Amino acid sequence: MPRLSEVIAELDALWPPERAEGWDAVGTVCGDPDAEIHRVLFAVDPVGPVVDEARTLGAHLIVTHHPLYLRGTTTVAASTFKGRVVHDLIKHDIALHVAHTNADTADPGVSDALAAALGLRVTGPLVPDPSDATGRRGLGRVCELDHPESLRDFAARAAARLPATAQGVRLAGDPDAVVRRVAVSGGSGDSLFDAVRAAGVDAFLTADLRHHPASEAVQHSPLGLVDAAHWATEWPWCEQAAAQLDALSDRHGWDLRVHVSKQVTDPWTTHHSSGAPN
Repeated sequence: MPRLSEVIAELDALWPPERAEGWDAVGTVCGDPDAEIHRVLFAVDPVGPVVDEARTLGAHLIVTHHPLYLRGTTTVAASTFKGRVVHDLIKHDIALHVAHTNADTADPGVSDALAAALGLRVTGPLVPDPSDATGRRGLGRVCELDHPESLRDFAARAAARLPATAQGVRLAGDPDAVVRRVAVSGGSGDSLFDAVRAAGVDAFLTADLRHHPASEAVQHSPLGLVDAAHWATEWPWCEQAAAQLDALSDRHGWDLRVHVSKQVTDPWTTHHSSGAPN
């Protein structure tokens, strides 16, 4: 069985920490470098139920997309929920490793997994990484559909193929507009509208679209917007990442058991509506 340090070295090769944004907090949060790793659990969020799942599985490493402490802290007291996560991880010899914006821009990255889940053909990054001579890395992806379809049908495709959440999928724009090329970005994407318009796509699928940026975007052009839950747009990466680690385990003869958490850790639990306006 490999040691934690050996597994982390391979994960850092997949998602180099130096490629994370300066504000981000990626890498190993806790864990003994010399500990043997038998099982690994991938999840979007480093929350208590995920740690409980790792304990039940007998996993000794959790890899999450979201950081535990993004803005730093002055305490890991167990009286706080994040402190409790740290205590439980250490008490049960479970390491935690984070790949966030360094996984967003990777090749393949978070948006590649999102595009694959939607059955889209990736043609390139939405915001290319200038340090990548191959032109494959970067934030978001520009994609093509195999066959044109209405914006309504494209939104329905997203609702059917992404994990179900209380939010579901929202649509802005003409539901009957024809969609041929789309941009996708896992996670919060309303800072990318300039790049989306420059890409000349018919629709943009992302998460966490706020009122004012979305309103301005649909007034600015006929661009269709498809807004899914943040967790749902990033969960496909867990399966992609698990498959990458599985391949590495086979190559090294590690015989790791790799799992993907199916728990819905999206914070929204119910949705109420009096009906969509006509």
